[in-house]
Amino acid sequence: MQSPEAVTARDLLRHSLAVIAYRCDKILRDAPQSYVDFRAGHDSRTPVQILAHIGDLFAWALSIAKGRPGFHPSHPLPWPDEVQRFFDSLKSFDDYLASSAQLHAPPQKLLQGPIADALQHVGQLALLRRLSGTPVRGEDFYSADIATGRVGRDQSPPKFEFD
Repeated sequence: MQSPEAVTARDLLRHSLAVIAYRCDKILRDAPQSYVDFRAGHDSRTPVQILAHIGDLFAWALSIAKGRPGFHPSHPLPWPDEVQRFFDSLKSFDDYLASSAQLHAPPQKLLQGPIADALQHVGQLALLRRLSGTPVRGEDFYSADIATGRVGRDQSPPKFEFD
């Protein structure tokens, strides 16, 4: 791990993506269809709709980073495809951040916009798991093995979970 003084803004952005991947993988793992289609209210989004939106946020973040900003909402795919699209969009953005390509936006703006929005929606996904009757266990995320650059389904198992 880098010393705190050597961590760059790009490093923090990438680690934020790894945090999102870790938390989402935990929420999405073994999700039953009753969760995928669950609605908390008649005007609320379903988990598959929220996940599609998060994927769109990372596509938007990548377009901003590349200097060609554009948000394009997509229609949700079937659950397995939407989960894959989410992780693919996360990886594409992480790959760009990991490269030496110019960042065409201030890192702070990327954090306060699409990344913070995605974090909020990850919390919604977790809450909907609980409301749908299929909660995931709480966890000490500070102790979790979250690694910058690990943004796929290959997440480490939890170190310390609780109820």
